[in-house]
Amino acid sequence: MTKIKVGIVQQKCIASKKTNIEVSIEGIRHCASEGAQLVVLQELHASTYFCQQETPSNFDLAESLPGTTYDKFAEIAKSLNIVLVTSLFEKRSNGLFHNTAVVFDKDDQEVGRYRKMHIPDDPGYYEKFYFTPGDLDFKPITTSLGKLGVLICWDQWFPEAARLMAIAGADFLIYPTAIGYDPEDSISEKSRQHDAWMTSQRAHAIANCIPVISVNRVGFEEDLSHQKKGIDFWGSSFVAGPQGEILWQADQNEACNQVVEINQNRTETVRRIWPFFRDRRIDAYGELIKRFID
Repeated sequence: MTKIKVGIVQQKCIASKKTNIEVSIEGIRHCASEGAQLVVLQELHASTYFCQQETPSNFDLAESLPGTTYDKFAEIAKSLNIVLVTSLFEKRSNGLFHNTAVVFDKDDQEVGRYRKMHIPDDPGYYEKFYFTPGDLDFKPITTSLGKLGVLICWDQWFPEAARLMAIAGADFLIYPTAIGYDPEDSISEKSRQHDAWMTSQRAHAIANCIPVISVNRVGFEEDLSHQKKGIDFWGSSFVAGPQGEILWQADQNEACNQVVEINQNRTETVRRIWPFFRDRRIDAYGELIKRFID
């Protein structure tokens, strides 16, 4: 396959899990009706971003996988004949939870999952309270459309994760995401953060000569603990080609459903003129496994 149509669902989430799931499914249906073969949802699309607070009752949002929400998305993937990337709050066992992307193929079967490896613990992003770091490594998920290098949000700042997915044969890097502004930040600080987010992921596309699909949530969500003023999620979901070129970018303020065509042949074309994989000095990178070189 030389070209693939990818559907992006950039969504505003509210307190109603039922409504959020319905909105996600409506977005999936819209993308499929426009010819999408692969549809990607944002991080933790079934709920608001509950990690703004350390609240034990929020663990009630988690589900075993398979489970009720899992089954709904498996069914929609089958009924629409698409590959679907979801992002679910997984209850693995009592007291053991993960931030997990599950990929369904056209036959309604799960073909793989990825558990978020890098877990932040920053003001407004208290994910270490909720999520155990992943244990499935950086392995692409094989689908009928190719190998998907699925990573999640905070993972997008780590070039090692992108590289390991790429050298394991990923055809795309995919980042379900939940990131936004602190309303108290200055306009200049907001601009720097947004630009860094875009630049980091475009750099992964360039360094690995591979398309990047990043799907972020959008809209303001209150901090129910009132420690901070909430998060204004900046949307801006985008698709970049293998030279980092922006093929499409969403609005910063509005929900949207969009289909973007990616030419997969360009990865081979670009890697022939930029042979980064050939020239990597794998014999000289041993110290990368150290925390810091004193």
